[in-house]
Amino acid sequence: MSQNTINYLIHDRNARGHAQFGWLDSYHTFSFGSFYDPNRMGFRSLRVINDDRIAPGAGFPTHSHRDMEILTYVLSGAVEHKDSLGTGSVIRPGDAQIMSAGTGIAHSEFNPSPTEPLHLLQIWILPDKQGLAPRYEQKSFSPEEKRGQLRLIAAKDGRDGAVTIYQDVDLYASILAQGDVVNYHVKPTRYAWLQIAEGVATLNGEELRAGDGVQISGEEKLQISSEIGTEFLLFDLG
Repeated sequence: MSQNTINYLIHDRNARGHAQFGWLDSYHTFSFGSFYDPNRMGFRSLRVINDDRIAPGAGFPTHSHRDMEILTYVLSGAVEHKDSLGTGSVIRPGDAQIMSAGTGIAHSEFNPSPTEPLHLLQIWILPDKQGLAPRYEQKSFSPEEKRGQLRLIAAKDGRDGAVTIYQDVDLYASILAQGDVVNYHVKPTRYAWLQIAEGVATLNGEELRAGDGVQISGEEKLQISSEIGTEFLLFDLG
């Protein structure tokens, strides 16, 4: 970012880990699976941001997690979700979905379409307590709620209709059209992470593209805009 600023650290999209298995094309913002980078071990409670593209009719077979808050943010296509709590749901663009693994949960994630690829961000956040009861929550937010503004989609207190997350995190989503501008103030005792999901954004004069992440430590005033359109997530972290 600007030379007189020390609160930014850009995690370049081209330095992400990459795994390809035929049915799955995945980019890892943080160390994950066979990708290890000591400078990319997560940030605060944020541990995983995987940018996944899943082929039609394919997906992750049933597997288990524990003591992790797992969010799925769909950009295009749909996810068919099943878990050991008995949940069966379909997650589409605009939905905020969270699964608290707690003491243990098994789930599968599948692209039910025979023709349409699935594009999603899989996000893992460490909970503030271990051994919590597993749970599932899903809510839908219209594109209009995110256009040209920040829409809270997950929060510890579940305020403003957001899904509840067991950690001191406020997660905002936004969709900017050409010429849109949003502003956000990161408080002195807080941290933030900006993840560009699609398109091209400008943060305080710095151009960012899909896959770029920005680590923000300490007080900072953010101005986010776009000249061609973008969709992004902003994490306000304790």
